[in-house]
Amino acid sequence: MWHGRFSQAPADLVLRYGESVSYDWKLYRHDIAGSIAHARAQKAAGMLTEEEFSAIETGLKGILADIEAGNFQWDIALEDVHMNIESELTRRIGAPGAKLHTARSRNDQVATDTRLYCRAEIDNTLELLREMQRALVAKAEEYAGVRIPGYTHLQRAQPVTVGHHLLAYVEMLARDAERLTQCRGRVNVSPLGSGAIAGSTINLDRAAIAAELGFDSVTENSMDAIADRDYIMETLFCLGVIGTHLSRMSEDLVLWSSAEFGYCTLSDAHTTGSSLMPQKKNPDVCELTRGKSGRLYGNLVSVMVAVKGLPLTYNRDLQEDKEPLFDSFETVDLALRVNAEMVGAMRINPERCAAAVSDPLLLATDLADYLVRRGVPFRQAHALVGKAVAVAVETGTPLSKLDREQFLAISPEYGEDVYAVFDLDRAFAMRTNPGTPNADNTARRIAHWKQQLA
Repeated sequence: MWHGRFSQAPADLVLRYGESVSYDWKLYRHDIAGSIAHARAQKAAGMLTEEEFSAIETGLKGILADIEAGNFQWDIALEDVHMNIESELTRRIGAPGAKLHTARSRNDQVATDTRLYCRAEIDNTLELLREMQRALVAKAEEYAGVRIPGYTHLQRAQPVTVGHHLLAYVEMLARDAERLTQCRGRVNVSPLGSGAIAGSTINLDRAAIAAELGFDSVTENSMDAIADRDYIMETLFCLGVIGTHLSRMSEDLVLWSSAEFGYCTLSDAHTTGSSLMPQKKNPDVCELTRGKSGRLYGNLVSVMVAVKGLPLTYNRDLQEDKEPLFDSFETVDLALRVNAEMVGAMRINPERCAAAVSDPLLLATDLADYLVRRGVPFRQAHALVGKAVAVAVETGTPLSKLDREQFLAISPEYGEDVYAVFDLDRAFAMRTNPGTPNADNTARRIAHWKQQLA
């Protein structure tokens, strides 16, 4: 590329240290699409004849076919995906191939390629998010009415339902999709034509190139266009949050599938055994998902650290943006696929759930609300229920089985109807506000998501 200025070829160690084609070859589709659009603009500007453009387009499509057939030899001596493709094009078609790079730099070329890559992968991830949501909605509908304890601080708190619990993750994934969709809008801006830093004196129609490549607009500052990696950092952040949500769901399922909880059973196809203990059935998919969330965060941090101290515009440090980007998309892709499959095959164990949710202490807050409706200020009601709980614990009596005298000894505000508080059907029916786990709310939300995800 630069033999005119240099009298020595790069040292072998420099080539090995600086090459990126071992991973950025994954950009080949986008690189070829960008090159065809660029060549078309060159033709429109009179830089290429119709015959030259035709030779370039045909040559690039032939290279694309060879790459996809596995018949293309990548060469680290040519450093990257761009020079490998351009060099092969020139070898195949001669002089017209050497004209292709007119009015562009590898700087705006790689920025274009990575934006096209991000856009395509975001679209794929959005569909996988929908598949994950569909799996959760189907399972929420199947077990909509199965009641379980809800937890805070990993201590039993109040009763909820399996349907309500699983729909919480559907809501999280919806925010993930919204974030990615918004991110896609900022990704979908064309930097091609910005050159290395200040554009070119050969002015191609940037808007036409952008339109051919499906971009919404073009960048307005050539220096920012070349230096910008915000879109990669934002994409990695969005993928990291998806990892967070999948990791939290995984932790729930690790607990639910344990012998201590027993709320669910994961299929044999989505668990593994022990090399030593024959009885074991380990939730490895969940554990791997928890672990891979840290990998997603690391990818984001690595790019942010690489970018944070760079002066404008391009610096070779920016080559370090691709491996984390590729890895995060590939990690999230597989995580969403396998988790959707695992959730689809999961069984809930209603008997174990019913036994756990029968704990009357789960309705202690309802008991405080009962006193509030009888005119007791909430702070006082909270204390009175706390005393009742203490008596239940000290005497080994379930809260719902304290006798009338025990309740009256705590406060005369406990009426004869106090025992109705411990009716679970009544407890769920009284939660009528939007967002609460009653049957009507859950059914409405399931219907909403089925329509949205159809």
